[in-house]
Amino acid sequence: MEDEITPAAPTEYTLQTTTQALDEATFSLNPATEADAVPGNKFAFPPSHLQQLVTSRSFAALRYFGGLPGLSKGLRTDTKAGLGADEDIVDGIITRKDVLEAGNRPLRQDGSGVVVQSDPGKFTDRRHIYGENRVPKRKPTTFVQYLWLAFNHKLMFLLTASAIVSLALGIYQSVDDTEEGGIEWVEGVSIIVAVIVIVFVTAINDYQKSFKFQKLNQKKEERMVTVTRSGMHQSISIFDILVGDVLHIEAGDVVPADGVMIEGFDIQCDESALTGESELVVKISPHTQQPGDPFVFSGTKVVTGVGNYLALSVGVNSTYGKITSSLQDDVGETPLQQKLGVLANHIVRFGLAAGLIFFTIIFIRFLVQLDDIQRGPRAKAEEFLNVLILSITVVVIAVPGGLPLTVTLALAFATTRMLKDNNLVRHLRSCEIMGNATTVCSDKTGTLTQSKMTVVSGILGAFGRFDTSTPSNALSEEPKTLPTAGRLIQSLSADVRNLLKASFCLNSTAIETSDSNQFVGSSTETALLKFASDHLGMAALSEERANGNVVQLLPFDSKRKWMATFVKTGPESCRILVKGAAEVVLGRCTQTLQDPSVDMSTKILSVDEIHGLETTMHQYAGRSLRVVAVAYRDLPASALQDGVVPEEQLAANISDLVFLGAFGIRDPLRPEIVDSVQRCRSAGVFVRMVTGDNFFTAKAIASECGIYTAGGIAMDGPTFRQLTPEQLDLVVPRLQVLARSSPDDKMLLVSHLRSMGEIVAVTGDGTNDALALKAANVGLSMGISGTEVAREASDIILMDDNFASIVKAIGWGRAVNDAAKKFLQFQFTINITAGLLTVISALVGGTDASVFSVVQLLWINLIMDTFAALALATDFPTRDLFSRKPEVNGTSVLNTTMWKMITGQSIYQLAVIFVFYYAGESIFNSPLDDQRGQLQTMTFNTYVLMQFFNQANSRRADNKLNILEGVMQNPWFIFVQAVTLAGQIIIVFVGGQAFHTVPLTGAQWGWSILFGFLTIPLGSLIRLVPDQLVFKLWVGIEYCLPTRWMRHLYAGLVASLRSIFGFRSASRNAGSASAIGVNTQSDVQLSQQSNVPSDDEFDLLAAVEAVRFGTAEPHPTFEVHPDTQKGDPVLLPLRGCKVPPSQNIDLLRYIG
Repeated sequence: MEDEITPAAPTEYTLQTTTQALDEATFSLNPATEADAVPGNKFAFPPSHLQQLVTSRSFAALRYFGGLPGLSKGLRTDTKAGLGADEDIVDGIITRKDVLEAGNRPLRQDGSGVVVQSDPGKFTDRRHIYGENRVPKRKPTTFVQYLWLAFNHKLMFLLTASAIVSLALGIYQSVDDTEEGGIEWVEGVSIIVAVIVIVFVTAINDYQKSFKFQKLNQKKEERMVTVTRSGMHQSISIFDILVGDVLHIEAGDVVPADGVMIEGFDIQCDESALTGESELVVKISPHTQQPGDPFVFSGTKVVTGVGNYLALSVGVNSTYGKITSSLQDDVGETPLQQKLGVLANHIVRFGLAAGLIFFTIIFIRFLVQLDDIQRGPRAKAEEFLNVLILSITVVVIAVPGGLPLTVTLALAFATTRMLKDNNLVRHLRSCEIMGNATTVCSDKTGTLTQSKMTVVSGILGAFGRFDTSTPSNALSEEPKTLPTAGRLIQSLSADVRNLLKASFCLNSTAIETSDSNQFVGSSTETALLKFASDHLGMAALSEERANGNVVQLLPFDSKRKWMATFVKTGPESCRILVKGAAEVVLGRCTQTLQDPSVDMSTKILSVDEIHGLETTMHQYAGRSLRVVAVAYRDLPASALQDGVVPEEQLAANISDLVFLGAFGIRDPLRPEIVDSVQRCRSAGVFVRMVTGDNFFTAKAIASECGIYTAGGIAMDGPTFRQLTPEQLDLVVPRLQVLARSSPDDKMLLVSHLRSMGEIVAVTGDGTNDALALKAANVGLSMGISGTEVAREASDIILMDDNFASIVKAIGWGRAVNDAAKKFLQFQFTINITAGLLTVISALVGGTDASVFSVVQLLWINLIMDTFAALALATDFPTRDLFSRKPEVNGTSVLNTTMWKMITGQSIYQLAVIFVFYYAGESIFNSPLDDQRGQLQTMTFNTYVLMQFFNQANSRRADNKLNILEGVMQNPWFIFVQAVTLAGQIIIVFVGGQAFHTVPLTGAQWGWSILFGFLTIPLGSLIRLVPDQLVFKLWVGIEYCLPTRWMRHLYAGLVASLRSIFGFRSASRNAGSASAIGVNTQSDVQLSQQSNVPSDDEFDLLAAVEAVRFGTAEPHPTFEVHPDTQKGDPVLLPLRGCKVPPSQNIDLLRYIG
């Protein structure tokens, strides 16, 4: 029998059977389900009856089913051992009548006589009758539907309709007019083919993106739960839960299936998601007479307690399954997508307006020249179609169709790759927000450390000490004279050893797996259980607990910092076993063992002994050890009422304890943690450690990680709670270590940081961390040690609980943000140049004189939208991303650096193409028609090659020169470039009439490549121009305009561009305290003078002066780092600055 929880003593209540009168009047099956029979059901109850049992929430219904014994028999399971691990095809049939009748009747045979081959462990019959714990997914969007979505655009409809009319006229003209070769239909076909290609490529990208998100959602829903099968605890997927399973739940879990309690201690559930009521519901075993509800419901949250329950409904039959099957929503837009959506709408309006104006002008010209058009109505209709198609194409070029696709693709690739980096993204918005996080509030255990805890030091009683650490880590005081743990434990009396073993085994919620000496639970508890197994002769954990006679268990609570177990030691006595934070437990102790090696006789703890224990604990903490103390107290049996201790008497009983011992537990740092913290610092991300460990342990580990540095402040939770809002404004910007913190402290820290403009990422693993995770900009929960409630409240799950994964998430977030910037930089260049080239040339010479034909423009549009989105949205994060500061709230997508590049490249491309088009004949001496055709093709070829090289240039949206950084990591970019180049070569050589091209000579290809390649050195030169100079030039143009109305018009234009496109100064110093008129020294003095503490407030100024200048005894749980600069004012007012405190240069100059 594996690790059961011993419940309270049974009461007189017993379940009725059919020999007694069942209260049929109180409960009866719904007539609509009473005859609900499932063909081939070998179990006593069909799924619909079990659903009615759970939803009834009544003891009468439970009695109708025979209570727990009847349910377990009817479901062919066992409330202790669970399902048989080798079950598949079950033998015989059992009915409700068989369940309720006394005695064990033999199972009825199904009468088929057919021998069915069984596959042990498949649970075939059980799955067939009750189903699996899965909710059917909504039918995914098919590829054909994606084709329609890509085509379903008014411009596409208009363009296609025009192309079809053009094709019809072309075919008619070709049949009728054979003199010119009958190829007038080619342009119409070319446009239709181009539309089909664009639609297919867009649909393929969307389909691939959707597939990636589906895989991500499947991973997001999967989690592991603990069940008992064949008497052994197993961790299985939530999808493998079956009706009849015995499930283990504890505080922080989300209930995975509907069921009825078997046994448990202090279980309270939050059912607000189902009922809307915020009050916690007490869950009890049906065997007790205490008030409460024996039924648990899937999707509800276990807030306190630990216990086991019997699963009765899974999947679509469960409460949660019924709700979620009808609430499968699409993924919402992220902030970046919303921001780009607004930008795209502005561009669409501008493009439509420009297209309408362009159409109006050339249509008026068409009407004026209508009489000059020869060859009759067909030619006039053809000319009108050319006007219409060209106008539509200009709008297509101007509208950024690839803008939303870029972000979506970037998110799809990023989230998929982040999963490989152990970041499971639950909410897409968090991926991009993480890139601009300004501060990270991190837990210690498992995140900064390896979560491989071992007991290395300890003290038993007041003086018996042991140390098993390496010489370099041992106590500096007489390390060689201290015995090892094994030697000291052997010297203890048998009663003391048994008491220690009971303190570790019984006062614990960890469970033992099927592997020997392998435990599942908190890292502290598993370390103590391993110690008990190695040194205290602990047998199987289930056996120890079965013999322990546990009466009541109070699980660990992060607010009180301890847990307790009540054990019955005799008919007239019981014992409380307490375990928790060393200083908290020691504060409740008044006695200790007199001589642990002799017996359990006790003595009063003297002041000197308490001081000695505190000194030893501080020494352990200074060695980065977590210190846990154990104590006990013997009580008379009269302290129990109805087998439990009344809640109002708990606090009184957890006092006057006997101190048994304290243990130092080492959790080594992760080897990569120092480099990860340093990368965060170089990226402008302020790292803070928020931990439940004591003040000295927290400081030691934070210093070792590189978190606690010169200029930083460390303090504990109780002191932090005493600070006023004004004091928080002064302390929080420098706070690097918050020890002995409660979830409320973390919540206060997060909310205050956000109120000061910080973008906060916070880690959490406990149920009570849910509020802080929700309050943060990005909540990061632990995939290994975190509770399910914490995971549900988080935005990203760290699958390996590793701080290094947070750094990777920051990198991916910045890569997503950069993808949008790269694409905008590239696309806006084409928008401006292709639009102006087409419009100006058509206005100057007519539709036939346009620089580019319609099909050429559609090829350019394909490069600009779909190809560029794929190429620029799939870059991996580079180390350069961590060499710049995060972007603060309100920063526009487009900045001065990008506009500088867009403007420079556009001027160059417009100049080259206009010179080629209007002066090319004289420059290249091309008077003949064939040579004019080559010049036209060379102009088109040069422009496309400019975009080919500019796409590489656009891989950076900053002023760094290395545009090829990480290019070999991105096969999609290389693939797109290869397809673009190959497509252009094919178009030039064989495009012919369809693309209005002719083959080029080697020299002409050389000129095209040369002018295309020049975009790269030009990009380097543009990056060398200071952003400040460009911004001043842009603003200074206003003062050069000759008239007032022109200056007013220009100022309005600049204001509009700023609001739409985000043209802003790149200066970062504008947010410093001095830049907004904050006199740091005088303001500190005023703040200090006006912040005189009252009697119940923390005297912050005195605490700082005591630490810095030794004016008084330093505060025991408040410290300014010893290496802080002498001229550092420490208390610096930073609220109200334009940038968050973590980005303020007035603060950063003092932080080491």
